[in-house]
Amino acid sequence: MIRYEIEGGNLPVVICYPQAGQTLCTQSGAMSWMSPNMKMDTNTGGGFKKMLGRMFSGESIFMNEYTAMGGQGMIAFASSFPGSIIPYQVTPGNGIIVQKRGFLAAESTVDIAVHFQKKFGAGLFGGEGFIMQRLSGRGTAFVEIDGDLMEYILKPGQQIVVDTGNVAGFEPSVQMDIQTVPGAKNMLFGGEGIFNTVLTGPGRVWLQTMPIYNVANAIRPYIPTSSN
Repeated sequence: MIRYEIEGGNLPVVICYPQAGQTLCTQSGAMSWMSPNMKMDTNTGGGFKKMLGRMFSGESIFMNEYTAMGGQGMIAFASSFPGSIIPYQVTPGNGIIVQKRGFLAAESTVDIAVHFQKKFGAGLFGGEGFIMQRLSGRGTAFVEIDGDLMEYILKPGQQIVVDTGNVAGFEPSVQMDIQTVPGAKNMLFGGEGIFNTVLTGPGRVWLQTMPIYNVANAIRPYIPTSSN
């Protein structure tokens, strides 16, 4: 288990202190600062198949590994968006599925893979829901959350209906599906879109309060265009 600190309020950074020989992995470009004894190695992060999966999902095709050499090191990974960074202890049989931009960094013993929703409806209409990231193996992983975090523990068969962009992650035991907003008037004039995500327990669910596309929609009217 790696020692770490999460600082920075709603503009967070996780600062990790690996012992000699300990390695952290992240997608390329995520490192913010580090001590001189951290050795960097860029690779495909698990082979050609996983590299293709990341390329298909729009993520960086390469992974960076940082190893502390000759003693304790220090390395920091800052969030790419105002929000939260949550640590998650991954163990065999206790992984996590997160939004495709959710993975920030992890110990090298954590496996990062592209996760595709099995249900066609969830894939076709679920937005973030079709292509996600599955973290498995063993070790500490750090996940980015847009805005603040809300956690729910669902009992078997218990459901929660969520706007798709607010789904930050869930345990593999949770089932994700898509339902149509009932009523034509609700669809056309409700302002909530046509589809919602339904998460069914058992398992933990993590929701985020400020999806990045909500921010983009909020500032779009104020962005100058060539016609203005």
